[in-house]
Amino acid sequence: MAVLLQIRNAHKSFGDQVLLDGAEATITDENKVGFIGRNGAGKSTLLKILLGEESLDSGEVIRHPKLSVGYLKQHDPFEPGESALDYLMRDSAQPEWRCGQVAGQFELKGEKLTGPVSSLSGGWQTRVKLAALLLHDPKLLLLDEPTNFLDLRTQILLENFLTDYRGACLIVSHDRAFLDATCDSTLGLARGKLTMYPGKVDKYLEYEADQKEHAKRVNAATMTKQKQLEKFINKNRANASTASQARSKQKQLDRLSLIDVESAERNAHIQAPLVQPRQGSAVRCTGLAIGYPGVDVASEINLEIEHGQRTGIVGDNGQGKTTLLRTLVGSLEPKAGQFKWGHHCRIGTYAQHVYTTIPENETVIEYLEGQAMAGTTDQQVLAVAGALLFRDSHVEKKVKVLSGGERARLCLAGLLLSDFNILVLDEPGNHLDVETVEALAVALEHFKGTVVFTSHDRHFMQRVATSVIEVRDGTARNYLGDYDAYVWSISQEIEDGRRADGSAKKKSGGKSTGGSKSGKKPPLSRQKQKEIGKLEKLIAKLDQEKKSLNEQLLACSDTSEALVLHDEFSKIADRLEEAETKWLELSESQNSS
Repeated sequence: MAVLLQIRNAHKSFGDQVLLDGAEATITDENKVGFIGRNGAGKSTLLKILLGEESLDSGEVIRHPKLSVGYLKQHDPFEPGESALDYLMRDSAQPEWRCGQVAGQFELKGEKLTGPVSSLSGGWQTRVKLAALLLHDPKLLLLDEPTNFLDLRTQILLENFLTDYRGACLIVSHDRAFLDATCDSTLGLARGKLTMYPGKVDKYLEYEADQKEHAKRVNAATMTKQKQLEKFINKNRANASTASQARSKQKQLDRLSLIDVESAERNAHIQAPLVQPRQGSAVRCTGLAIGYPGVDVASEINLEIEHGQRTGIVGDNGQGKTTLLRTLVGSLEPKAGQFKWGHHCRIGTYAQHVYTTIPENETVIEYLEGQAMAGTTDQQVLAVAGALLFRDSHVEKKVKVLSGGERARLCLAGLLLSDFNILVLDEPGNHLDVETVEALAVALEHFKGTVVFTSHDRHFMQRVATSVIEVRDGTARNYLGDYDAYVWSISQEIEDGRRADGSAKKKSGGKSTGGSKSGKKPPLSRQKQKEIGKLEKLIAKLDQEKKSLNEQLLACSDTSEALVLHDEFSKIADRLEEAETKWLELSESQNSS
């Protein structure tokens, strides 16, 4: 296992803000690492350091002499008028057939491959950039929030790409579902320190919470001991016969120290508008056609949303999700047909065309007080403002000095203080951190009104949506299934496409990737069966030992004993990772045979 990168005793500060404080980490080949940490912790800065765009204040980054790094560019690297194929050939210096082959992995075919790349949506342009990365065959991929603004299909394609990719990855993302699907290790950044954990992000977060809880217990025991020693010292140091004992106790006291536990940031607590539940149809569309002047987006839309439903609007980018929402709230005129909201529907809208038109001369607190329903207290207004990160002096800011993200959060805060019984939300999580998105999901789950929304965040969709409308192939319809069923169907479409590509390759004489002629995997050799059986028993045994040690750590109150237990825990974790890696290698060698 070759070491690709080593970060040693890294220090980096911006003014008073310390991002790296003696940070250390090692990344090896074929290791896919999810990189997490709170907003502003320094994740993007570390990526820039690894790319050579920023320098450390002190410390070093040691790179393997043959290391090649691939980075997903956030800016557009395309030249005017060039096609995706032109760009791939120019960027990689690879022949046309090879560029087309790799582009096909991301469904870049026909007009999308040979037409102007500037005409593609942001999601399709991201696919072009990913194909370019693969053509360079890097040993290490650095990805910074790669799923931002990607539709579900592109996210799944990216997951497939990363799962099949044989090199190493370091991926910064707030999307825990994406990290869980693509990464086998987790790198955490907190208070300037890096922690490499040999497991997926959810297990790392559990481990981190357990460690904090353990540290609090150790600190409580230490403080009790400190008080006992201080009491003895104060009572006996003035007495000549016991002064030497007091001095000895003072030395013990000086050796005691508390474990530095990261103080938790204030979490967002969001409460949705309090409304009375209603029955019947909230909105009904009949023969509806949507679009812009001179542009038809979708037609023959016949659908219905019931009161109390939380309806997720899904579909590929460019199909018309936002156009449908804008039509339903009246900011776009229907091109044909009609839609009708039920009686006493009070509609609140969160969308770019709304939050960019907030009165600029009002302060944050003035705007929120104007949006709040009658009877809302000042404390309630400030609580919602704080949940959306407007705290202390920030509530006195004028709207005209707020960034786009701040205006978006302000608009959302206004909705949450109102008495709207219908909420229409277009990507409500785009400008929120992961903790606030989670708090918003919880609030919407308890909302007694109706929610119609779009989101690229799968976890948010799974939490919130009780029904689904799919916009596709020039129309929109009520999807007969929940969001998980929709995700499965898109995954199947992609898999069917991959199988069709494999079949076409076999017919044209290309190499088959399907194993035996019958499509079945050949049977395992007796030797491999025995090895896999032994490994499975070892993995189960080590996993049980790891759980047992973790329970002992949580119950331990002695600092020195805790350190010994932690060393044992680390050794078991290393052995478990080694066994799991070996098991995967044997399984993958069978799949490819």
